[in-house]
Amino acid sequence: MPAASPAITAQCLRIPVSDGHMAAVFVDFAKKPSREEILARWAAFRGPAQELDLPSAPKQFLHYFDAPDRPQTKLDRDTEHGMAVCVGRLREDTQYQYKFVCLSHNTLRGAAGGGVLLAELLAAKGYLD
Repeated sequence: MPAASPAITAQCLRIPVSDGHMAAVFVDFAKKPSREEILARWAAFRGPAQELDLPSAPKQFLHYFDAPDRPQTKLDRDTEHGMAVCVGRLREDTQYQYKFVCLSHNTLRGAAGGGVLLAELLAAKGYLD
């Protein structure tokens, strides 16, 4: 079911850098959270893959980088064996409430590893019995 909120606009930056997908994300919330609230929620986030401690799942799904030039594909794509999503550059925006950049490994988190992780999740939930 599509989410009614928050309002999110994203653009994937496909550039000739091996094994990385960068996304520029712009977001509005019904009630604007503080930057600290967003960072705390990202740090505390645990999805079903972490709750079930699946073998391919990253221990920490979202990794936030404080440096103004991170994440960077070649430096950060292999975080948690390429299965984490790296986030950085969270700041207020003039058109939306916030903007930030995300990075994922397009073969490990994407096609190959994502498929393996999905199979692990389906098995753990009993869909393959």
